[in-house]
Amino acid sequence: MTFEAREIMIKKAEYKAIASSDSSVNLEDIDNKIITEVLGPERYGRVRFQGSGVNPTQYFGFSSQQYMPSGSQAQSKVQRLRDQMAQMQASTVEQIVQLKAEAASRKAEVQRKYEELQLQLKKEATTREAEQNRKYNELQLQL
Repeated sequence: MTFEAREIMIKKAEYKAIASSDSSVNLEDIDNKIITEVLGPERYGRVRFQGSGVNPTQYFGFSSQQYMPSGSQAQSKVQRLRDQMAQMQASTVEQIVQLKAEAASRKAEVQRKYEELQLQLKKEATTREAEQNRKYNELQLQL
């Protein structure tokens, strides 16, 4: 058994152990993920595990271009992606508008509290000043 094969078997056992305890783990494409982790990404024009020099046409009996999506498939995918982008943009704009409104509301509340505190401080300062003037006048009368 090669090092890579042993590594693949170990990783597969690890993923299955994780999947048995965590239902959110998806095992559908686990074999390809493990192979990619161990061997690296696939290389264009090669077939894994078939030795050197074997290409997709030789192995599968048809051109690898059949794997490529057709023009209409690509266009529909591009359109779907554009639609998703538009939805994301609209959602982002809505969030920005909402955040700006919340910020304006908070700013107005802070300004209101600031003005309220300013009035309270002025009132207290006036009261203290009046009290000090009263005490001063009493002292002046005593002298």
